[in-house]
Amino acid sequence: MKISEVYSMDIYSDAGQYLGEVRDAIIDLERGEVSRLLMEEWKNMDRDEVKRMLQTKSVLFKNIKNIGDVVLVSALGQGKGSESAASPEVAELASRR
Repeated sequence: MKISEVYSMDIYSDAGQYLGEVRDAIIDLERGEVSRLLMEEWKNMDRDEVKRMLQTKSVLFKNIKNIGDVVLVSALGQGKGSESAASPEVAELASRR
């Protein structure tokens, strides 16, 4: 799947809560992989605005369970150890809707 095909897709938690719409992505060029999907377009912002956007208007790509008609984000992290706890990003996004 091309990253351009994901743009404008709705993002839902695995609990069925609407989180937002894919507007942009952050790509790690060194690793050749998508790092985050953003629900706000990347534009010229100051440091505080970037921090807010990354904390409240983005999801880690590793937390995505499935991409089909919509993007499905797991409320549980996919990592090991302490990362397997509930994702605070998804929980916060869901509470804002």
